[in-house]
Amino acid sequence: MKPIVLGTVLTLALSLGAHAQDMGDAAAGEKAFAPCKACHQAGKNGVGPNLVGVVGRAAGTYEGYNYSAALRGSGITWDDANLHEWLKNPKAKVPGTKMVFAGYSDDKKINDVVAYLKTLK
Repeated sequence: MKPIVLGTVLTLALSLGAHAQDMGDAAAGEKAFAPCKACHQAGKNGVGPNLVGVVGRAAGTYEGYNYSAALRGSGITWDDANLHEWLKNPKAKVPGTKMVFAGYSDDKKINDVVAYLKTLK
């Protein structure tokens, strides 16, 4: 193989590997989600809203939950990027939110939790 082709192949392989890692591990995310279960249950509202189907949903719109005005008016749709920012620091992402969770400092853990949330359908 010519050096340029080999270099391109290696760069592509490393890039795809990094992208797959960014997608997170749902099984690890389920474990990392454990503290969230104090407020969030899959399938029903609790202290926090139901998170089934949260990925792709507009923030503050799940019926039957009393969201803060800040979250209802945020204009956020819960995609990977917004969930990542939210799980990193909810109060920075949406000042005035009722959520008391301080956030995860570990990006891998956040990616894992997002992967887990995608399984809640």
